[in-house]
Amino acid sequence: MRITKLGHACVRLEQNGTTLVIDPGAFSEPDAAVGADAVAITHEHPDHFDMDRLRAAVRANPDLEIHTHPGIAAGLGELTEAGARVHEVGHGDALEIAGFDVHVYGERHAVIHPDIPVIANVGFRIGGSGGTGAVFHPGDALTVPEDPVETLLLPLHAPWLKISELIDYAREVGPRRAIAVHDGLLNETGAGVYAKNIIALGVAGGDYERLEPGDSREL
Repeated sequence: MRITKLGHACVRLEQNGTTLVIDPGAFSEPDAAVGADAVAITHEHPDHFDMDRLRAAVRANPDLEIHTHPGIAAGLGELTEAGARVHEVGHGDALEIAGFDVHVYGERHAVIHPDIPVIANVGFRIGGSGGTGAVFHPGDALTVPEDPVETLLLPLHAPWLKISELIDYAREVGPRRAIAVHDGLLNETGAGVYAKNIIALGVAGGDYERLEPGDSREL
């Protein structure tokens, strides 16, 4: 499986000639979802979900599959009219998306502030060929999957998160490697401070990486 970072919380996964894009939001590349066979969306916040990027993806592929929770799915009528196939998913679902073995975990976004209503959020665990090399994208939550994770897409910086929480979260998930996501509000100085602490405290045994937009890795 090949992963490409497309800005902030958006990644492109490619395997056996098919492409799955997760969370093409307003901080990701404008063409982040163009060329995808399927898109998965964790929640409705604009840094994860952007209609213009989905419209571009459907123009490029009218048969695009979109997988997300019911709250978002209900508002995608214009995309279904254009040919897209929208699927509702929820915690506990196991399905195939564009040839990827996918399990869905989680139900709620992390608490930002007690005065801000908590919205729905689902995470996606994507298995590699033969069920190996699973990647987990939690969205905006610290959901721990029931099944093993080899590569954790680790939310790095957010209004709802502090570094002690992300370190404890990564330790609990116990991946072989961690790749930073949700880092669009950090400058290079801040990202360096996070990296120093994450590596020093042994997250994923020190196998931690922050990819720049457009960078790819074989997993």
